Amino acid sequence: MFGEKALELLRELRRCREGTLPPYNEDTIRQIIEEMQALFEQNQLEVRATTDGEQGLVSGIQLRHACLERNHRCLLAYVYNRMTKIRDYRWEVGSVLPPEFKLCLCEQEVQWFNRYNRSLANYMRKIKGLDLTQYMQPPKSSYIEVRCLTDYGEFETEDGTIIQLRVGSQHYLLRSQCEHLIKQGTLEHIS
Repeated sequence: MFGEKALELLRELRRCREGTLPPYNEDTIRQIIEEMQALFEQNQLEVRATTDGEQGLVSGIQLRHACLERNHRCLLAYVYNRMTKIRDYRWEVGSVLPPEFKLCLCEQEVQWFNRYNRSLANYMRKIKGLDLTQYMQPPKSSYIEVRCLTDYGEFETEDGTIIQLRVGSQHYLLRSQCEHLIKQGTLEHIS
């Protein structure tokens, strides 16, 4: 029956767990394209016959054309869904594809991921090196409360204020000024 392979392709995507991607199904895609080619060629023959005066072929032409459009939409939905998952994966995990994820991609998808990665890096560089992928949720406040975990000594803020960072001391600082100290393990963010 027409369109069964295309529907199977979309069901395969739907069955996969959230955050995962099934391997690129090149065989099924090839079969769908071959079916589309056969439908197109049959339509071409019957359109020529209709223009030559033969009667009763229009409904078959319309049916095959509807099948062609459906297969086309299913293929586009498959590709779009995969690209969306690959893009989301870049934002969640980072710029390096792990081997198990890369095995699920075709060569064109790997190339698309690399180009998207470069475009995102160029954009972040243009906006003064801000890493947009670092915090997926906007901060509730520009200032955060932190506790010092190690003796750090003097810490100068952007406005010139000098703060003594000693073990156990708590401070209220701009998030942007103390992020690197939190990552180093010198400070701990207090909720």
